[in-house]
Amino acid sequence: MPIALTAALPALRDDSLERARRQPPHNVAAEKALLGAIFLNNRAFERVSEFLRPEHFAIPQHGRIFAACALLIGRGQIADPVTLRRFFEQEQTLAEIGGPAYLVELAESATTVINAGEYGRLVHDLHLKRELIGIGEDLVNDAFSAEVDRAATIQIEQAEQRLYELATTGEYDRGFETFKQSLDKALEMAERAHKREGKLAGATTGFRDLDLLLGGLHRSDLVILAGRPGMGKTALATNIAFNAANAYFRSKGGEGAAVGFFSLEMSSEQLAARILSEQTDISSDKMRKGQLSNEDFVRLAGAVPGISSMPMFIDDSPGLTVSALRTRARRLQRQHSLGLIVVDYLQLISGATPSRPDNRVQEVSEITRGLKILAKELNVPVLALSQLSRQVEARDDKKPQLSDLRESGSIEQDADVVMFIFREEYYVNQRKPVQRDEEDSGRYAERLGKWEDKKKIVENLAQIIVAKQRHGPIGVVEMMFEASHTRFKDLDREHSPET
Repeated sequence: MPIALTAALPALRDDSLERARRQPPHNVAAEKALLGAIFLNNRAFERVSEFLRPEHFAIPQHGRIFAACALLIGRGQIADPVTLRRFFEQEQTLAEIGGPAYLVELAESATTVINAGEYGRLVHDLHLKRELIGIGEDLVNDAFSAEVDRAATIQIEQAEQRLYELATTGEYDRGFETFKQSLDKALEMAERAHKREGKLAGATTGFRDLDLLLGGLHRSDLVILAGRPGMGKTALATNIAFNAANAYFRSKGGEGAAVGFFSLEMSSEQLAARILSEQTDISSDKMRKGQLSNEDFVRLAGAVPGISSMPMFIDDSPGLTVSALRTRARRLQRQHSLGLIVVDYLQLISGATPSRPDNRVQEVSEITRGLKILAKELNVPVLALSQLSRQVEARDDKKPQLSDLRESGSIEQDADVVMFIFREEYYVNQRKPVQRDEEDSGRYAERLGKWEDKKKIVENLAQIIVAKQRHGPIGVVEMMFEASHTRFKDLDREHSPET
């Protein structure tokens, strides 16, 4: 063995022994003083009850005594050594907490009720440090584990999620606020809308009539955009995402939003190709098939620098769970001030655990609840795409309804806004008449003429049906849809196909 390594071994052993002798951070005196203060005056419990839990105490017996105090005080009874002795005697666990003598000792540990809040915060802070140590130890042990089916990236995401949850402990249990505080927030929201050029309270969709009906995409809202395959859900979501990012970039943060786009169906380059097609008026089909002229390619390349700085971030990882999605969204918000999340699409998100087919409804319910919690947690709108059930195709009237939302009524329940895309042109194209035989030529020409007349009326038209809006009216917004460029546009009423 090399001399240098041999010389270093004693120091390494000493360091290992030192770590082994370390005690997790705790303060028994603070725990005893807090419990004593509660015994002295039960009002002290109110100062810590919002953030302190029995499991936060380092000494398990102290946690059990704190829980008993919470129970008795919750019943309107007094919590002191006398009542607690009777309580633990009934539970036959008095000896486990040290007996009546220990309750008296705790009462004598009280110094002043005024410091109860400080003692409680100290106990809670030390609990967080112990949890942090536990996460670190689990992280090391997981990294050493030989499970080949657990990738390092998954371990990193799980560790990051645990750290985030620990960092935000109690942050979202805000409790009551005064009516004045709520009114001030409402006034601030109205002021933001008043000062904006577009008079929107939320992030712009980039579409005039849709913004007029919705007032933009509002913070903490879960917005569901649903439709049958072929209706253009991804196209509209991509348009909205780009419009919001573009407005944010052009106004230097005053309008729009930085966008996180979770594409579970399409790759990032496919989404980028759609945006390029929209911005350059070059058919995405030609791009895909390599049928571009030199001029087209120069135009494509020239458009890239102008839009490459847009704050739009695409994650095309397949099979993401809600937990992984939340972890990545939190990270993006810390790094780039995330203002809008788009998920394409809801049914492709994986549940926390693999589910049987008969539990799919429950799994989708958990996913929608998770997305709604994410919207509130990060205070950003979440736009989630959803497939509709086939029962739409069985009706004469193909316009979607709330009952068509696939697999779970919780989608409708959890969503703040539910929008459907309906393009009658899609169904008219499927009904193109076919000539049966030579004798049918006359009738075929008549049928074809009627079909062409109908097609002209609905060509390039789309309807966005707002079937639910928790904070505003429902209604229908008519738009233009250019399939060759996968692009939705505001309807020009003076030059619409109907006129």
